[in-house]
Amino acid sequence: MTSADILHMRRAIALAARGLGGTSPNPVVGCVILDPSGEVAGEGFHAYAGGPHAEVVALREAGERARGGTAYVTLEPCNHTGRTGPCSAALLEAGVARVVVAVSDPNPKAAGGAAVLRRHGVVVDEGVLTAEAEEVNAAWLTYVRAGRPHVTWKFAATVDGRSAAEDGTSQWITSPEARADVHRLRAGSDAVVAGIGTVLADDPRLTARLAAGVPVPARAAPVLRVVVDSDARTPAAARVLDGEAPTLVAVAEDATVPAHLSPHAVRLPRVPGGIDLHALLAELHGRQVVSVLIEGGPTLAGAFLREGLVDRVVGYLAPALLGAGAAALGPAGASTITEIHRLEFAEVTPVGPDLRLVLRPKSSGIASSGPASSGPESSSLQSPKES
Repeated sequence: MTSADILHMRRAIALAARGLGGTSPNPVVGCVILDPSGEVAGEGFHAYAGGPHAEVVALREAGERARGGTAYVTLEPCNHTGRTGPCSAALLEAGVARVVVAVSDPNPKAAGGAAVLRRHGVVVDEGVLTAEAEEVNAAWLTYVRAGRPHVTWKFAATVDGRSAAEDGTSQWITSPEARADVHRLRAGSDAVVAGIGTVLADDPRLTARLAAGVPVPARAAPVLRVVVDSDARTPAAARVLDGEAPTLVAVAEDATVPAHLSPHAVRLPRVPGGIDLHALLAELHGRQVVSVLIEGGPTLAGAFLREGLVDRVVGYLAPALLGAGAAALGPAGASTITEIHRLEFAEVTPVGPDLRLVLRPKSSGIASSGPASSGPESSSLQSPKES
């Protein structure tokens, strides 16, 4: 791996990030094409599902300059025909002499591009900046490798961890800037999940409402709203049923579902305290939901953590203290310090007067597989919502 390889692959990763929120259920991919002299001839990224892949975009820009050149690609060029043709064939047709790959494709339907290129005499180097490329594509890689959506838990709290005051009020703990950032987070997710306690207490809309001038991801489908409601208590007048976006209400298989919920309801196994969260994620995976944002109350968040189903935590901390009131997180399966959920900071960023913390589990922590069933839904004690 040369310094030039690192430089150009890092650029390809930055290009891939431009597709976040718009490519689902496809991965984000970036590509940089160099001509034989080592000059950049073309760049591209996958912008939306069904659109041209990153390699095709970059090759179009490069034209004949690609012949004899090098392609840097964040994900192994695909080797199948879907809505678009195989990128391995496009690279061969363009006469590219060398292909540098960050991450091998884990999808058996699309993998094999590197082998095809090698058989036709193309030099293929793999494993360049793999960790950085996997980070930008974490949601899709989880979707393929784990067979479930990538899960982000978002919370907002005071610096002493309170998500609501003692009297239950919570609007607004964080600033308008933080709330706007939450809407960007929603817009980049395929589904937003809340518990019935949140719906009854706050009547949230759970939609992504971006400020004027903020680019809207070119996603194939609108963000799905999901209510975890084992006993089918979502009221007919609830704003999550307003038709502004599609809504799925996850109810227990033995629940009596009222007529107004029937078009939205999906029945899942009941477990102590709620529904099976593994079954919920399997249902969402089957609907091609790649990324999930958990915005329910502390009990729902605790249940996802307890089951090892949280891949990322995004916390918004306000420079304020309450000293009493609801905690941001409920019971999460850590009754002693040796069971603590250890995280690593990935980002600490000021957002207005607040701080946005992005954390990921350590390899042996909350991302590991959990037991086969899960626990409670959200309670009446809720974290502050950007409803």
